[in-house]
Amino acid sequence: MNPMAAKRAYLDHNATTPLRPAARDAIVRALHEADGNPSSVHFEGRAARKAVEIARKQVAAALGGDAKDVIFTSGATEGLNLLLRPSPAVACRSGALQTTRLLVLATEHSAALSGGGFAAEQIEYIPVNGDGLADLDWLEARLGALSEVHGFAPVTVALQLANSETGVIQPIAEASHLTGRFGSLLVVDAVAACGKIPLELKALRADALVVAAHKFGGPKGAGAVIINGANLQLDIPLFKGGGQEMRRRSGTENVPAIAGMGAALVEATAALDEDAPRITALRAELEAQLLAIRPDAIVAGAGAPRLPNTVCLVVPGLKAETALIAFDLAGVAVSSGSACSSGKVKTSHVLEAMGFSPAGSASALRFSLGWNSTSDDIEQAVAAFAIVAGAGIQRDAA
Repeated sequence: MNPMAAKRAYLDHNATTPLRPAARDAIVRALHEADGNPSSVHFEGRAARKAVEIARKQVAAALGGDAKDVIFTSGATEGLNLLLRPSPAVACRSGALQTTRLLVLATEHSAALSGGGFAAEQIEYIPVNGDGLADLDWLEARLGALSEVHGFAPVTVALQLANSETGVIQPIAEASHLTGRFGSLLVVDAVAACGKIPLELKALRADALVVAAHKFGGPKGAGAVIINGANLQLDIPLFKGGGQEMRRRSGTENVPAIAGMGAALVEATAALDEDAPRITALRAELEAQLLAIRPDAIVAGAGAPRLPNTVCLVVPGLKAETALIAFDLAGVAVSSGSACSSGKVKTSHVLEAMGFSPAGSASALRFSLGWNSTSDDIEQAVAAFAIVAGAGIQRDAA
């Protein structure tokens, strides 16, 4: 492997997707033309407000919501913390003024698993099967039991639309049928799915979606919550202050980032029909070649619907942390099952929830493709894997 490899193959789009050209242009334009405070009434303020409202309409149109129900945030973590709170933060379709319990999928992002504003004793975890799909029989039974006292279930259910580690797509429509039947709220983390598959709030029958701009080619530090205003109203903001975002999220809006987010989502949505089959073909090519090198490897979630761009490969005996360094030296950016904020590799709670052993979950490599991925990237990644898989980067027998 050449540590000075000049050509890089970036296959870590599920961590961050490189900035799309339309987003870059929108950010630069906002920096030059919309540098006032969007809450100010003068010309400069109105120019900034216009940029924010254009982006709000773009996000609403792309995700099947209403512009008045789009709340800009700093990203998905803030969005989930805004939504995952008991009363009096939300009023929901059941008429309850509070949700007293959170049911969260066992494979969710840590921002949801932590439970937001719910106390530890108010949180329960929805199990998944070996392919990472939610156990809807368990969910139905639990919602039914919780509804016996009130006639409805005063519950918030948090489900990822798609998992960022495995790409597994959850049966949201079926889950929303259950939450609607029992009068519960359904909060959908659509971060990994947005820009990769068609996505519409009302078609999913979700009460709220959470998205993050940097996952579909927008800038880091921008995101949005899109609520179904007919079912859910946010009464108390997470942050108290100046009352921005229609008094639902205080703090001066990051105008350039919001403008870039709107432009990126427009471009990503418009390119879906062309990008999805192209990226699916690249993924199939990558999987086939990786498995040809290591037939004993397992593609996590292979039996479930998956995002077109994601391969999570569990390679028996592999030391993922060391393998990632070797890939990087070969000019290939990939990820492991999970990484914490310090950059250290951890075992994957997602894979362990799916039944993999701790050793198995620590032996996973995640390849995630995106809008600028090419066959050359696949070729470079496969060549690096052939060396990694045969280079003795294995766990000690002990």
